[in-house]
Amino acid sequence: MAVSSDVLRPPRAVVRRTSGNWALQAALDRRGLGPVAGVDEAGRGACAGPLVIASCVLRPGDAAKFDGLTDSKLLTAAARDRMFDVVRARAVDFAVVVVPASEIDLIGVHVANIEGMRRAVARLTTHPGYVLVDGFRVPGLTAPSMPVVKGDQAAACVAAASVLAKVTRDRIMSGLHEELPAYGFHVHKGYSTAEHSSALLEHGPSAEHRWSYANVTSAAVAHGLRPPRRVVRSMAALGVVQNGEPPAIGVASSRRGGARIR
Repeated sequence: MAVSSDVLRPPRAVVRRTSGNWALQAALDRRGLGPVAGVDEAGRGACAGPLVIASCVLRPGDAAKFDGLTDSKLLTAAARDRMFDVVRARAVDFAVVVVPASEIDLIGVHVANIEGMRRAVARLTTHPGYVLVDGFRVPGLTAPSMPVVKGDQAAACVAAASVLAKVTRDRIMSGLHEELPAYGFHVHKGYSTAEHSSALLEHGPSAEHRWSYANVTSAAVAHGLRPPRRVVRSMAALGVVQNGEPPAIGVASSRRGGARIR
């Protein structure tokens, strides 16, 4: 007896454009794949300060309470702060992971990002049925997952995670400015702006800088400074530096697949 193809293949979930950035989450919820968690990070491209990763589960049908929710980078600082409070108050669950510069230097920024996303999902007390990740696949999550291109704009739960991660990190960087005012962390938040690059060259890197990044090690060499900790140079870190300049320092290969400053 032939088996109907409808038994083998369930109906496709319909994603309604009119649902905006809630459409994907709503489609997964309708197919019984919720709760849906979104995951995003802040600070991957910075050369100082931590990497912050957040996960967030929003309540289905709660879109009206999150008017204006989108990619945190597209919001003003005031709008981000307001949305940060809304997310914390109304989310079903959320978790925030802070990966310090020392850990990024030890394992590389991409590995730190992947491991941070795993931690952020694992720390949710509400176990997700599905996870949406901004941009790229993350193996080893505790639930089925899917990468979403521009997920912080396409999926509300990812946008909420983006807000949690960015506001948390911005506040950390403003706090670091109180300790290290010479670098202007409260303005550029550790990214390689002209102002930051100038301060880095003038003062040399601090312990809060990522010594695995070539622009930081170049500034250290200019000041005769040695890394304050073990540093593994990764290709991801090299890709972030300005102008693609090679590091002015010896590099040896490591078993982690990167390279080690010597």
